[in-house]
Amino acid sequence: MCGITGLFDTRSERAVSRSVLLGMNNAQSHRGPDEGSLHIEPGLGFGHRRLSIIDIATGQQPLFNEDQSVVVVFNGEIYNYQALIPELQALGHVFHTKSDTECIVHAWESWGEACVQRFRGMFAFALWDRNKQTLFMARDRLGVKPLHYALLADGTLLFGSELKSLLAHGGLRRDLDPLAVEEYFALGYIAEPRTIFQQAKKLPPGHTLTICRGQPLPKAQPYWDVRFTGDNPISEVDACDELVMRLKESVRLRMIAEVPLGAFLSGGVDSSAVVAMMACQSDGPVNTCSIGFDDPAFNESAFAQTVADRYQTHHRLEIVKSDDFDLIDTLARLYDEPYADSSAIPTYRVCQLARKHVTVALSGDGGDENFGGYRRYRMHLMEERMRGALPEGVRRPLFGLLGRMYPKADWAPRIFRAKTTFEGMARTSVEAYFHSVSILRGPMRAQLFSDKLKRELAGYSAKEVFDFHAAHAETDDPLAMVQYLDLKTYLVGDINTKVDRASMAHSLEVREPLMDHPLVEWLATLPPHLKVRGNEGKVLLKKAMEPHLSNDILYRPKMGFSVPLARWFRGPLRQRVRDAVLGPRLEATGWFNRGYLEHLVDAHQAGTSDYSAPLWTLLMFEAFLRTVVDASPGAAARAGQAQAIAA
Repeated sequence: MCGITGLFDTRSERAVSRSVLLGMNNAQSHRGPDEGSLHIEPGLGFGHRRLSIIDIATGQQPLFNEDQSVVVVFNGEIYNYQALIPELQALGHVFHTKSDTECIVHAWESWGEACVQRFRGMFAFALWDRNKQTLFMARDRLGVKPLHYALLADGTLLFGSELKSLLAHGGLRRDLDPLAVEEYFALGYIAEPRTIFQQAKKLPPGHTLTICRGQPLPKAQPYWDVRFTGDNPISEVDACDELVMRLKESVRLRMIAEVPLGAFLSGGVDSSAVVAMMACQSDGPVNTCSIGFDDPAFNESAFAQTVADRYQTHHRLEIVKSDDFDLIDTLARLYDEPYADSSAIPTYRVCQLARKHVTVALSGDGGDENFGGYRRYRMHLMEERMRGALPEGVRRPLFGLLGRMYPKADWAPRIFRAKTTFEGMARTSVEAYFHSVSILRGPMRAQLFSDKLKRELAGYSAKEVFDFHAAHAETDDPLAMVQYLDLKTYLVGDINTKVDRASMAHSLEVREPLMDHPLVEWLATLPPHLKVRGNEGKVLLKKAMEPHLSNDILYRPKMGFSVPLARWFRGPLRQRVRDAVLGPRLEATGWFNRGYLEHLVDAHQAGTSDYSAPLWTLLMFEAFLRTVVDASPGAAARAGQAQAIAA
């Protein structure tokens, strides 16, 4: 696992400043504390920070082909590299290392842009072919690894694993994109390809970007998508057997390392399944790590211990205080743009714990999206059945009226919280799902945003992100549609972003066996009843794991990786949230209605409403403005070096 960065003169071959490139590279020191290297030639500079995992002795980057005409910087893992090496050798390529990185340069020479089709793994890389005067960038299919880029006015293209490397260049304007602000307050993250900065973009998952010197910057091109066909005729028994086989293979590939390896173990179905598959293929006890909370309402460490005992793992547990809220500014600097998933706090802590014992950890991320585990999927399917029972001409006005009239009742038992259901019934399927996952829903954003921001948005809504992906989903099945939407939005923008930044802050590599793309493609062929059945999610995964995990693990209610925001904002963070939300930094943007900000704070702290999620979203936005936007250009490099030292 590594950090990559660089700059490319798209117009000519102007000299590259070594000190500027070094600053960009050092901004990501935490991603690769073992080594840092640069490659500079006319009009091009590549930087690489290395966390040594495979071929520790000779796998340094930037890495070249035989005649030095092709060079690559790479972040991630190509899990099938051992199978690719003999194939490429048979085509005449000579390998000087045993690393997966060298597969990339030789695959480019043999297969060109199609080389990415041959890679199985998580990756982001930039490759320069001097003979073709071509820069080629690629990102893995599910967006596990990040890649940002920006084209400056003078024709310089910047790229980097994290935005802080682009900011360290000094030429990237810090003008915020109001459309990104809308996406952030709707979703809690900024969806690909947008970033918070107007000049910068994210390369979307499953896309490549090919830039030829002297030509205009083209659009990123897709090379992969998943198709939810649901037409696989396999029986449930056979599907269970095949799933176990596929899980074992995916886990086995991700256990290849020359450094200590382990797994996160929360006690949930996904991480427990990964540990079970590791244990049956490991020569010795598996290293497992979990954190617990001193508040029993948020602590599931006992379930993790049950799995650890069954498989006799080397299990490490740390108890975190439920008032662990000192990370707010640290997280804002870490993510480089507004990010509002509060589970970033426990994720940061479990990565911190794991790094004390291992360099690589396997996770259960992606299980909910691929197996149908979220409760919101079951609610959506229920609403879809109700939507299908009434014509849209009747449904929209009737339930729209009920949704407007019914009071919001966060304090009431769930059965009486019908407002969201009524609002959902008045919408189309995609509208309803977007509404259900929004942190601040449309009416709240309308009250929060000032007239100034609304003018800058010019009618834009974050729902357009969902509309774009829904148009490419090629499915009419309601479960498949929301799974597809989550694979394109929530999994990438929230889950993968959270884990990448939190793990790399501690120089820890996290691998994702439940996001193995052949597994994802196979699961997409399975009929919906093997994923969600009645009120039960992850039907197939749970059934397949019954010989490996107890029913207490498989069929208990999902707890989640959450923190007690509502209590924090009425107690120990009472004054901090008031100072941040009603303070001068948010007011200076001119984007928010002061009266509504006061309502959110006052009503929450009085206990009449639970506005913890919107308040956390505002708190993190204010922290981002202070720690990133207002920081000096050199602050990114200093922060990266400080993170590397701390790790």
